[in-house]
Amino acid sequence: MTTALRYAARTHLGLGPKSRNEDSGYAGPHLLVLADGMGGHAAGDVASSMIVGALAPLDEEIVSGEQALRVLESELREANAQLRAAMREDSGLAGMGATTIAMLRSGNKLAMAHIGDSRAYLLRDGTFSQITKDHSFVQQLVDEKRITEAEAQHHPQRSLVTRVMTGNPDDQPDLSIRELIPGDRYVLCSDGLTDFVSPDIVAEIITAAPTPEAAAERCIEVALKASTRDNVTVVVADVVDSNELADLPSTPEIVGAAAVRGRARRKTRAIPVSPAEKAAALTREVSGTPDDEPLQLAEEVASPRVLWLRRTAVGLAAAVLVVGAGYAGYDWTQRQYFLGAQDGYVTLYRGVNQTLGPIGLATFVRGTDILVTDLPARYQELITASISLGGLAEADGRIASLREVAAECRAQNAAGIACGTTLPVATPSVTLPTSTSTATSTSTATSTSTGTGTVGFPVTPGAT
Repeated sequence: MTTALRYAARTHLGLGPKSRNEDSGYAGPHLLVLADGMGGHAAGDVASSMIVGALAPLDEEIVSGEQALRVLESELREANAQLRAAMREDSGLAGMGATTIAMLRSGNKLAMAHIGDSRAYLLRDGTFSQITKDHSFVQQLVDEKRITEAEAQHHPQRSLVTRVMTGNPDDQPDLSIRELIPGDRYVLCSDGLTDFVSPDIVAEIITAAPTPEAAAERCIEVALKASTRDNVTVVVADVVDSNELADLPSTPEIVGAAAVRGRARRKTRAIPVSPAEKAAALTREVSGTPDDEPLQLAEEVASPRVLWLRRTAVGLAAAVLVVGAGYAGYDWTQRQYFLGAQDGYVTLYRGVNQTLGPIGLATFVRGTDILVTDLPARYQELITASISLGGLAEADGRIASLREVAAECRAQNAAGIACGTTLPVATPSVTLPTSTSTATSTSTATSTSTGTGTVGFPVTPGAT
């Protein structure tokens, strides 16, 4: 008996503040991929697109079951090297990365690679189970039995991941190979689904849906009803007996950032079919230019003339901004630091707590174990408004001081004594250097740092 795949890939921008889709999904006859990008204003979508583009040619390669896992690992290593090279060539992409789940079918075998907190599930004989393990902050806490699985579902720092594809040679995915059985249903999804919809509900949807298309669409529908604030992407594939079906799909479905941008075009053409064409199409418009429209399924591409005009206009605009000294202002902001709040915790940022139009001037550096609600009311106001810092050394001192204040406050509250409000922290005002130009937008490197207090391992801001 020979198996084959029926598949579907769907995505949605989500209901949060993001103006671009940083997820990428790919579903084809032999290959399933889901990548959730991270890295700032214009880099997460680039990372996920590059990974899908690097893996796409595998969809038409014929490899044996024994070779499939080795080939998949090799191509992922090459994709990671491409990320590293891209960041070396363009500093605006520094710090980008992506979670990745990739499945390569070879006959009745399925080679699987996984890194990050995107998830893969398997429905087999009525049993729904997670077949990947999150590389995340909260999963580490669960493994150490410091929190329960139920607590992990609602932990304020569940978006922090400990391992993703970042271009680092040490980024090693988990590898496995599985047996394909007709009737199996595989599900790949980003955390835009799993952070907002419980596994039990996902299991009900996947079990009840009659087709992969219906399953993927229903998952996204429920995630939106749950007010998901993140991009949400779902790839579903059913394992079938190829000898019993004649209408198996052969054209890949590509969604999210890996899809060519769906603006109005002068010329159109179908999704390319050959491996070389697929890879080229997936990377053709991988760039950091802002795009307020959600990225859609690749259906058409711009004519060469339109592409030339677009790239020329972007280049001229960037040159004008640099000449106008906008970059100098932006560079100054990226040498500043401040304390703010994220998910209820005191958090260290690089930059300033301001925006210039659509451009944010702050980048996550690291979280702490200090709950904002553990601080006196006046401290909470300061953290909410942000506390400006002179550098990393001062940041460490402020964080240590705030940790002591939080501990004292908790002790006083436990004893029925109101917390004091004497403030050891200053709040210098932020003044941008004089410039009449708008600062250019670049994604800065997201620092991977060892957390403070009870956090004893490196964490990376998640693909949110």
